[in-house]
Amino acid sequence: MGIRCCTNGHLILIEIYNEEEIVEWRILQKKQKQKVRRILCKAAIKIQAWWRGTLVRRTLLHAALRTWMIQCWWRTTLLRLLKKRRQAALVAYATRERAVIKLQSLVRMWRIYWRYCQVLNAIYSIQCHWQCHNCQTCALLRGHCVVTATHLQFHIEIINS
Repeated sequence: MGIRCCTNGHLILIEIYNEEEIVEWRILQKKQKQKVRRILCKAAIKIQAWWRGTLVRRTLLHAALRTWMIQCWWRTTLLRLLKKRRQAALVAYATRERAVIKLQSLVRMWRIYWRYCQVLNAIYSIQCHWQCHNCQTCALLRGHCVVTATHLQFHIEIINS
């Protein structure tokens, strides 16, 4: 409680303090400050939660993008390997086929050559016997040769004149 006077003496200001009201007012002030702090704290917690969620989502997005990039690279690498394997298999197949065809060709050539040699030996044998024959002027030899894919045919005719 106190009294104050103005310097001119015109106005007197009387201040009466009640200790209980001051204490209640201060408690009310503290409660209001605590309430404001709680509100601010809750707002800060919400902002922090939003920011953490944003960071987590951003991190997950980056991880997903990196995973996607690695998967794309791996699929491309697998396709390249598959293409190389197919090409190697094709080259091996072509080489085998070429070798088989060459071998078949050589066997066929050898068989035809062997038959030709048999026919040639037969002709030489006939010519040799015919030259030894005493009536060479009476007859003529006429030959006809047919070559097919599987065998060689040779016809010899003796024509009496």
